[in-house]
Amino acid sequence: MIRRRVAAGVGVALLIVVVLIVNGCLKSQKTDALREYGHSVSRIVEEANQKVSKPLFSELAGASSKSALDVETEIDQLHLEAQQLASQAKGLSVPSEMDAAQRNLTLSLNLQAEGVAKVGNQVRAALGGQAQQASALIAGAMENFLASDVISSQRVTPLVEEALRAGGVQGQTVVTSRFLPNIGWLEPSTVQARLSGQSSTGQSGQVTAGTHGSALLGVSVGGTELASEPTLNHISGGSSPTFAVSVEDSGENTQTNVKVEVTVTAEGKQLKGSGTIPTIQAGQKTSVNVPVANVPTGVAAKIEAYVVPVPGETSTENNKGTYLAIFSS
Repeated sequence: MIRRRVAAGVGVALLIVVVLIVNGCLKSQKTDALREYGHSVSRIVEEANQKVSKPLFSELAGASSKSALDVETEIDQLHLEAQQLASQAKGLSVPSEMDAAQRNLTLSLNLQAEGVAKVGNQVRAALGGQAQQASALIAGAMENFLASDVISSQRVTPLVEEALRAGGVQGQTVVTSRFLPNIGWLEPSTVQARLSGQSSTGQSGQVTAGTHGSALLGVSVGGTELASEPTLNHISGGSSPTFAVSVEDSGENTQTNVKVEVTVTAEGKQLKGSGTIPTIQAGQKTSVNVPVANVPTGVAAKIEAYVVPVPGETSTENNKGTYLAIFSS
């Protein structure tokens, strides 16, 4: 009887161990499935941002320098890429906890693919004799991208991260869609101006719709980035340095003839130089070289870089940078 009881106890203990092992395996598999789904969502959304959105708006911003057929062909290829990403999302292995997130993910990506197709259908007309009407339709298609971003930020990302936390997956974040670079693309007049490569002011001198502005990103000399005051920079190369001024179009319109000024103050004298950026697209970063001659060496100098406000610019807080330096030969 004792041996039977011992054997029964051992059997029960083994059964408990087996149950715990099985439950542990099932829990591990569930956690892995949640983690893998989160990674897949981030990968697909990031590919949509980088492989579809970025080249799409780059193509549209540079459309005036290309043939309408070439632009249309490139956008058609991007439409295929967007469709493939939507198909990849549809084919994901989805844990039950992610069902709601999955529905919103596929909706977001389908809206992107549909929007790219609409833009491709109108771009040739927008670059031809029906610019005004086609630009309005393209601006309407941009609402697809806005809706996609909203769904991604308000539904997909929160739902996935919530399910990850509930499933015991800590510290994993999910990439959010940033397909529409700025809301200026929702304005037909802005779309038309950007596609045609026109400046932000029309022939009448009126400023086009949307925000306007330029931002000073930094200044370098001889490949060395200058640190803002109060840091003292040591600049070699003589008394005639060339300042490479980096600028970003921080508004929603293409700007032309953006003027950049550099002033060096040393030994009671002000030495000035200027340069002009012929064209800069919304969201684009570029640089212009500004030479300044006869700068005193071996003494402390103050450098002021200034991006002259463009028409329609209302905030100039980020147009200026100040640096301290000593120039040496």
